[in-house]
This record gives sequence, C-alpha cells and structure tokens, in this order.
Amino acid sequence: MSAETVISICLGVGLAASVGFRVFLPLFALSLAAYFNIWPLNEAWQWIGSLPTLTVLGVATVVEILAYIIPFVDNLLDSIAVPLAAIAGTAVMVSTVTDLSPVITWALAIIAGGGTAAAIAGTASATRLTSSATTAGIANPIVATVETTSAVVLAVVSIFLPVLAIILVIGIFFFIAKLYKKFKPQ
Repeated sequence: MSAETVISICLGVGLAASVGFRVFLPLFALSLAAYFNIWPLNEAWQWIGSLPTLTVLGVATVVEILAYIIPFVDNLLDSIAVPLAAIAGTAVMVSTVTDLSPVITWALAIIAGGGTAAAIAGTASATRLTSSATTAGIANPIVATVETTSAVVLAVVSIFLPVLAIILVIGIFFFIAKLYKKFKPQ
C-alpha cells in the first residue's frame, strides 16, 4: 500500500467523521477541494468537483447549518441525519480512496466511512436530545455551533493535513467512549 493510498484513507476517515457532525458541510468541502484541484477524486466521482455540484452542496450546507440552530427542528433533522451520515460517510470514503481494489475500497468505505459517520452522528444526536430534555432546547444553538465548528475544523484538517485528521478522529472516539462510560448505568 502506497503512502498516497494511506493518506487518501486518512482523508476519507476524517471527512466521514466530519459528516457525523454535519452531513453536507464535509461534502461541500470535498467538492471545493476537487473543484480547485487540491484533491484528486476517483474517476467515477469526478462530478463532485463540478460547479453545479459545488453550488447545490453550498446551498444545502447553509440550509443545514441554519436549520440546526432552531431548537426542536434540530431534533427532527437528527431523525434522518444518522442514516444520511452513514451514506455520506461511505460516499466520501469511496470518492477519496485511491489505488485499492473495488472490493477493499467499498468494504473500507462502508466500515470506516459509514461506521465512523454514523457513530459520531448518533452521539451528536444523543447530545442534542439530552440538551433538549435538560434545557428545553435553549442550549441547542450552542450545541449546534460546537458541532458545526467541529465539522469545519475536521473537514479543513482532513483536506490539508489528513494524517492529523485521523489522530483527531481517534481522539473523538476516545472522548465518546469516556462519555459513554461516565453516563452508562451501573
């Protein structure tokens, strides 16, 4: 496995984790990176870097960010965000991984991409639900802002420093595991 392949896997996992916070933002970041030739995509996924795709993902990103600021609308979005995150996480992984057989690429995309995105989206959803229950939704815009910021940082780091992104993803999973142990009924 070449260094380029490992770096493309790190990029895919980092973007998949970012998808767990916001579905469209990392796709928009990937579209920007492809449009400006920062990252090459698999041949079948070149359309992500097109101007129409960039426009649609940009609008979807703005709408998603604004919708998550509205308490209780954010909870409704969470009901579809986890499955969408799994699909989008798989898609970003498939589109970025290079030089692997299709079987390995798709297995990696489903497990590492979709699994990472779904795990983070599920945790974010539980956090927002807890915020809604304990603060009547008043703290939800703060939670949304933290999540959006996390998605932006993780997407940017993934594109420009993919190896650091994988370290951040491991840190996020460590944090999630620590929270789970803290709140797990004894």
